[in-house]
Amino acid sequence: MSAFVLTAGAARASQTLSANKVLVNAARHSQDVQRQRHVNPHLIRRYRATTWRWQALSGSTRTHRSIRPSTKAVLRFWVRAAGRAYLKAINPPHKGAWLCIHRYEGSWRDSGDPYWGGLQMDRGFMDGYAPRYLLRRGFADRWSPLEQMWVAERAYRSGRGFYAWPNTARYCGLI
Repeated sequence: MSAFVLTAGAARASQTLSANKVLVNAARHSQDVQRQRHVNPHLIRRYRATTWRWQALSGSTRTHRSIRPSTKAVLRFWVRAAGRAYLKAINPPHKGAWLCIHRYEGSWRDSGDPYWGGLQMDRGFMDGYAPRYLLRRGFADRWSPLEQMWVAERAYRSGRGFYAWPNTARYCGLI
């Protein structure tokens, strides 16, 4: 914080000013200094990347922000956006249904050929609904449980419903 200091010459010149005006100018000066403070741009980039990763997982559109100086307001924006994206990503729709299917299908790390992961996805299923995950991370047994649930949710939203897991969905009462 910078302090508003009156020099001897400024003190004589400010005798005509009221004390309130001096205090208002001092407050305004300190606010201007605070507004100009910059934060580490790497921190902003990290929160932006985290936000976009959670938004990609949940199928949300990317949050865009115009390029501005690295200020506290920009950092605060990306921290809040990352928090909102995270809250959406950790609560996929039909989470209870996916957990029920997982209970009957197997471990999240199940690497049995020809089905992988806790929701027993085959290669065609993964290639159709998560080609980027398949390319970057390998088969579903290497994905997190949330990633597996969101891929299954994409299949559900595309019109397949729970019919990709016919027997297990019947056990869970989904069909």
